[in-house]
Amino acid sequence: MNRVKRLLVSYARFICVPWRDDAAAAQRVIFCVYNENEELRLRAKVDEFEIATRDAGHEWFVFDLTNTFADWLSGQRYAESYFQKPGLLSTLLPQYLIYNTDQFSAFLQEKEAGNNSVVALK
Repeated sequence: MNRVKRLLVSYARFICVPWRDDAAAAQRVIFCVYNENEELRLRAKVDEFEIATRDAGHEWFVFDLTNTFADWLSGQRYAESYFQKPGLLSTLLPQYLIYNTDQFSAFLQEKEAGNNSVVALK
């Protein structure tokens, strides 16, 4: 069994465990840790994680971070300057964090994610 399949099996076993009603949201965070070389294989299997989640009785939503940096940077007033001098980006990174936070909050509201939802970041 390859590493991604083992991760999926482990996730499926874990997500089936009933969630405690008194657990804070921070206590419901699940990290699926994988080798960076497995990224493409894992992305190809995201649908199987969704199936495991829905089989366990939870809602499933995916928030895709893949293009957020490019989308954010292209909207910056001096984007071309940052391409020419990437070292200047470090001063803007806090704004990128705010952008992601706002995008994620809007996503959660739009999807009406609740206490029984799994939100995967991709």
